[in-house]
Amino acid sequence: MDLILWEWFVTLSEFTRKQAESKLKAFCDRRIPAQLRKEVRLGWKFRGNAVTLFESRPSFPDRATWVNIPIAQFRFDEQEKTWELYQADRNGRWHWYINVVATPDFDALLAEVDADPTGIFWG
Repeated sequence: MDLILWEWFVTLSEFTRKQAESKLKAFCDRRIPAQLRKEVRLGWKFRGNAVTLFESRPSFPDRATWVNIPIAQFRFDEQEKTWELYQADRNGRWHWYINVVATPDFDALLAEVDADPTGIFWG
């Protein structure tokens, strides 16, 4: 059990984190046009070796409060230098997305989320 907890909280290197951040910013800016960002936004959050992409929308009925909805999670394996893609179920649990293999190419995983051939990420 300690080993699993340790692996989860291993943080990304500064270089890997900055690289992922740059790619996520470009992805989010491209995906949601500026004129729609009062209604929907995309963001991300780092935790350990993972980064979670989420959609934010104003809640109902309090539109001043924004609600985050998980879209995808990317996990980095430091030893292999590869990223894996995960999908959220309706209970917020993460499951490995079986349609792509682990890859060092973060852009390839973002492209898979963007295309969403299974409808699992964007519905």
